[in-house]
Amino acid sequence: MQKIFRAALLSCLFASALPLLAQVKMTRDQMMFYTSDWKGDRFPDGRPKISDALLTRALDVSIEDLWDYLRNQGYNCQYDGGWQSLHPEKPFAGRALTAQYMPMRPDMYRAITAEGKAEKRVSGNNSWPINELQIGDMYVADGFGKIVEGTLIGSNLGSGIAAHSHVGFVFDAGIRDAEENREIANLNGMYRAYDPSAWKDMTLTSINAPIRIGRATVLPGDLVLAKRDGVVFIPAILAADAIASAEFTNLEDAFNFELNRSGTNGAEFEGGWTPKKYDALALWIDKHPEKLKMTRPEFDTILAKRKEPRKG
Repeated sequence: MQKIFRAALLSCLFASALPLLAQVKMTRDQMMFYTSDWKGDRFPDGRPKISDALLTRALDVSIEDLWDYLRNQGYNCQYDGGWQSLHPEKPFAGRALTAQYMPMRPDMYRAITAEGKAEKRVSGNNSWPINELQIGDMYVADGFGKIVEGTLIGSNLGSGIAAHSHVGFVFDAGIRDAEENREIANLNGMYRAYDPSAWKDMTLTSINAPIRIGRATVLPGDLVLAKRDGVVFIPAILAADAIASAEFTNLEDAFNFELNRSGTNGAEFEGGWTPKKYDALALWIDKHPEKLKMTRPEFDTILAKRKEPRKG
């Protein structure tokens, strides 16, 4: 009898503890599971925290060069295009804070609302991710491509994003108040389209879970680079090497363009990179050290790898 009583008591205690486990926001253990390869700094909730310096450096490299690097590492689903932008002339970058939205279902919405009350969250749940943002974050949301009544923010929430992140957002969804959002300092954004309708028949279902944006897979903490022509999502574990590789390719191009202008490149307009030409690049860098964004040891390491014979 005592065994039965103890078992029943344990069952009740376990059941009573279940509501304490967050269902919308990922726990630290869940975050560590999905980003276990990351060995650097983390936010208190477990999200990878790449450096501010890397975010700045990302602005000066091309999506193509990053895409090439990621493909060579086996990451084939990290880019998506077809966006509208608040300020297309201004590239912006940040650490991904992810959110997923789904079509409204009353029973699911009631459960999510109850959790929000228990956690003392306020306002509509489309504001909850904004309150989680840190300086340097990019709010990345899967709104399942909904535009009409799929406007995840207006200008009030836009100002909240700007205040919390100083960066902006990438929404696979719509926005409203585009004109006012363009006037907000420290805010840029990529979205599918503008619509004057208000957000309706949608609900937040997760914060900082893996999400899909178009044809890309995004994890919290990814380095997100948004430019006029598209968005690339760089895994945190590859961010430093990806940026350095793209910067090196920039140097190759700059040197190659100079050879083309001077007529000393023969017919190798796209490169013709041999060990001899790489040695010439190194001498060119000696004369123009200001062109390096990475350290000279980083440059020399990549240079040695590029000079190696290509397999196959």
